[in-house]
Amino acid sequence: MPTTRLTTGFKNRVLAGLALAAALSPCIASATLGEPEVSVQTDGSQLKGSIKVTNHASYRLHEIRLSSGTVVREFAGPDGTVFAVAWNGPTVPNLRQTLGRYFDNYVTAAKAKHSGHHHLQIQQNDLVVQAGGHMRAFSGRAYLPLIVPPGVNIGDLH
Repeated sequence: MPTTRLTTGFKNRVLAGLALAAALSPCIASATLGEPEVSVQTDGSQLKGSIKVTNHASYRLHEIRLSSGTVVREFAGPDGTVFAVAWNGPTVPNLRQTLGRYFDNYVTAAKAKHSGHHHLQIQQNDLVVQAGGHMRAFSGRAYLPLIVPPGVNIGDLH
């Protein structure tokens, strides 16, 4: 069973490294999950990224295109709260900023057993995170199931 311990230990170190890199990356950011959508404008101006806003029936989509090529999408409900974030591109966004007060839950859950080397799925009552990828091709999403507006299809949040 030493192989299992090595594999599990390796996975934990990789996840911890990704979390640390994401937390310390000052050049990639986004609005915070569970916070007011006004933070999107602040992030866009600090990053000198372009922001595109699209209105949907049950939410507003804020899309920030960063100079790194990564696109961060933030979904705000009618009350102005960011209920989901999604990303794709060559870099992972700053997950400490993106997940805000949910970041510690993410780190704790990420250390637990999960399937696959390149995929992470966390499903809790108040937080769902699905992330994966490999070098220069990362994608993921996080959402708060308790505040997703009625009529929003989770599958459309990408």
